Amino acid sequence: MRKRTLSAATSLAVLFGSAAIVTGTVAPAAADSIVPLNVGTIGDLVVDGAHQRLFISDTYNSRVVVTDFAGHLVRTVGNLPYVRDLDLSADSATLYAAVSGADKIVAIDTAQQAVTAEYPTGEGTVPSTLAAAAGKLWFGYGENWDSELGSVDLTTPTPTVTLALTTGADWSSPPTLRTDPAAPDTLVAADGTISSGPIVVYDTGSGTPVVRTSTKRDGFVKDIEIAPDGKSVVAADRVTSLTRLSLTDLSEQEHFPVSGSAEKVAVAPDGTVAGQTWDSDDVGDTFVFAGGSATPPSVRDTKAWAAYGTIMYGGIEWAPDSTRLFVPVQEPGQSAYSLRVYTSPKLHTVSVTVKAPATAPINKPLTVSGSVASTLGLPAGTPLTVTRYDAENPGGKALGTRKLATNGTFSFPDTPAAAGKVSYKVAYPGDAKHAYSTGTAAVQVAPFPTYLRLDQNRRTVAYGTDVTYTASLGWTYRNRTVEIWADPYGSEPKRLLKRGTVDSAGRLSVTTRMTRDTWVTADFAGDTRSGRAHVGSTVYTKAGVTTTLSRHYKWSKIGTIWYQTYHQTTDPLVTAWNNPYPGRQTKYEIQVWYQGAWRTGGEDYVTLNGGGMAYIAFDGDGAAGIRARVRTGYVDGTSGDNVNTTSFGAWKYFTFTR
Repeated sequence: MRKRTLSAATSLAVLFGSAAIVTGTVAPAAADSIVPLNVGTIGDLVVDGAHQRLFISDTYNSRVVVTDFAGHLVRTVGNLPYVRDLDLSADSATLYAAVSGADKIVAIDTAQQAVTAEYPTGEGTVPSTLAAAAGKLWFGYGENWDSELGSVDLTTPTPTVTLALTTGADWSSPPTLRTDPAAPDTLVAADGTISSGPIVVYDTGSGTPVVRTSTKRDGFVKDIEIAPDGKSVVAADRVTSLTRLSLTDLSEQEHFPVSGSAEKVAVAPDGTVAGQTWDSDDVGDTFVFAGGSATPPSVRDTKAWAAYGTIMYGGIEWAPDSTRLFVPVQEPGQSAYSLRVYTSPKLHTVSVTVKAPATAPINKPLTVSGSVASTLGLPAGTPLTVTRYDAENPGGKALGTRKLATNGTFSFPDTPAAAGKVSYKVAYPGDAKHAYSTGTAAVQVAPFPTYLRLDQNRRTVAYGTDVTYTASLGWTYRNRTVEIWADPYGSEPKRLLKRGTVDSAGRLSVTTRMTRDTWVTADFAGDTRSGRAHVGSTVYTKAGVTTTLSRHYKWSKIGTIWYQTYHQTTDPLVTAWNNPYPGRQTKYEIQVWYQGAWRTGGEDYVTLNGGGMAYIAFDGDGAAGIRARVRTGYVDGTSGDNVNTTSFGAWKYFTFTR
């Protein structure tokens, strides 16, 4: 029995599925998938329809991996050294595994996923290929030209192993073995390791294999499957590729055209033939002939083996309802296998290519074009559905249908009314022979420009001044919200001053107190048709400065100016304050009245404390009769920072007496 048990429930599902197709309703194909298997080397793959399970022999890790039909791990059965070929009993109750590293065949309960029996084949036999049928296990064993054919008879009270049953062939390696309930008392064996390896059809009705017919394909027969009609086999070889042969005399009946050399074959319960080839050009490696060899096959590209130039161990298998194809792959650069599940392998793939300008202005017509290609061509007039996705229609807006031209192309105009990314999806809905497919192209649509202005730019104000900023917004489509932000110089963080809707004149105002030079911005986020806008305005703020004199004993008026008067024995004390900032210094300047003019007597910078204060004392000794003045201030860039604009306090006048 070879990998295609069909339970009663599954059979009903197939019948109902067929009835649904007759009505003419074709739903879009479910998405294909690829799932990591965490399997080192695949020896074989068996599909169990009764339990909806896949059994995979992980040769490298000496175990059988059990997954569901999606490839998700269910269980592993371990301690099976170098396990290779697998086969399923006719009732799907037992999985048989050839454990070549332990010289035995084991029986695994498919419901419990556990080993229930072992059948030793003899020391050094190394059984590696296997086929179960009518109470017997046929197995290929040995190595190189010492390979042979053996059997395990399960119908006797004690299972009996018989070796050296080969007739009519000289095997260069253990042959691939196939049986099927559709061909009772038939065992097919094929040698694929040499170009002249034989295919032998045995009659097993007597319990001993008797040659019914044989042939040499002269092309490395890498895989072979008995068709469900029980009258033919399909062979995969590296010369003639996929060929249907009569099970009676192995004459050629049908040739399935594929590119490259065929490596694997799987025949579905409904007769659909699938084959895999070397894919050195990376253009397609899995061919499915749903309509026989007379129609073009649907082609899939697993992109797994192009870099290797050879098919790895394992094989492809059909689901029992003939709707899904399971393909284990080892992708370039990956050490472990993955499982590809093709959900509609019999449908021809369709490639929809869509082209559109990279950029376009809003409310101006543009042209979307493209082409549709398939391994089974689509006729002119085939309808394609078009959907546009944009900021105003994130869920999509249907633009109707467009018809395919005779050369497989399409073209249509559109005028995008929303700005931003605009995507066009062109979909072919699929039919009884073609899969659903879509293609997309995106256009970056430029919005209408937005007018935005902010006043007060380059104004200079005193420390602590309240300044009112007004943002003016021009026409927009829907959004009328503006944000005004303040970003003071220095370490103070940017802060939102106001967020609100502009008035009927398009204005939004906010008042803030200025303590530093500040970059104020107005921001408009845009909408589906109006562009974003950002403007800025810098207001320079003078540093806060105060200067006071103390320790004088009186005030004296000289001319029009009042002087603070000191005894020459007293040192005048200057107290300076600037608005605080880390590391800030204040500059003082002192001038003396001499020969009818104020002349500089000295200047310097003094570091302010954390509160912005500095104290400066001048020596009054011997200064009787001197008139002087002093001021302090902040100098942008040289007082230790640049967060304010240069500012000096008023001159403070003082004089000395004896």
